[in-house]
Amino acid sequence: MSEQDDGAAHAPQAGPGGHIELVVLDMAGTTVADDGLVQEAFARAWQLLHGPERLEAARAHVAVTMGQSKVEVFRRLLDTEQEAQELNEGFEAAYEALVREGRITAIEGAVQAIVALRQAGRQVVLTTGFSRRTAEGVLASIVWQDGAPLLLTPADAGRGRPAPDLNLTAAIRTGVSGVGAMAVVGDTPSDMLSGVRAGAGLVVGVLTGASDEAQLRDAGAHLVLASVADLPALLESLGR
Repeated sequence: MSEQDDGAAHAPQAGPGGHIELVVLDMAGTTVADDGLVQEAFARAWQLLHGPERLEAARAHVAVTMGQSKVEVFRRLLDTEQEAQELNEGFEAAYEALVREGRITAIEGAVQAIVALRQAGRQVVLTTGFSRRTAEGVLASIVWQDGAPLLLTPADAGRGRPAPDLNLTAAIRTGVSGVGAMAVVGDTPSDMLSGVRAGAGLVVGVLTGASDEAQLRDAGAHLVLASVADLPALLESLGR
């Protein structure tokens, strides 16, 4: 039995009849190719404000907290709220510059997967640790075949990942029958933890971002896919 089959066999049933009504997708690394751009934008912002001092240690912290609210991550790195806000503003400016340079692309097959999920009658919500301004800039750089999905940021939900708030807010906004009818998909341990804590019926890791299969499973992934492009076929094969 393959790893994917093993994970599918042990995934809990979701919602009435096990049907997945809502798919909550992370952005960077899951539906949008990251290719180190978060780290690059962070390094630009940090060096502008602090020079090379503690840069490598700060970069390491950003790497292990990938997927979490960026400003929350920066608060843990710095001594004051003002410093954290300044770093966040610098990060957003640097990331937006990379977007304008055309360095942001959708994961291969991600847009088509979202179309397929919608055509199957499932609702789709994108969630992110970016601010709304940054996230909307990313969305605007991608050609959506039938309009961009609903987007939620930590400011919309209360807390960023690994708290369950983004997923629970997605469930409330879309009016699903229960959290068990929700699938949460992401590329980081924080994504997996947030799905588990929200009670999602299915928590799926993907290998297009920052983490490997062992890290995703250790954080609670029911199963792991090569890419979000494989998700529609997986749900169909599971009868969910």
